[in-house]
Amino acid sequence: MGKILAIAFGILLLALGGVWTFQGLGYLKGSSMTGSTLWATVGPIVAAFGVALIFVALRGARKR
Repeated sequence: MGKILAIAFGILLLALGGVWTFQGLGYLKGSSMTGSTLWATVGPIVAAFGVALIFVALRGARKR
């Protein structure tokens, strides 16, 4: 169950980071975050954490 939860949370972080990035870059209008360089910077960082979490969850524990 932990693996599925980690993958789901990773996908959520990836999507949230993508939205924040596009809002920060001004591609998604209608928010106070639109055009803000803070969100254009934070978004890719959050998305990268999402990708890393998905990668670690899919990779699983190695057996020796």
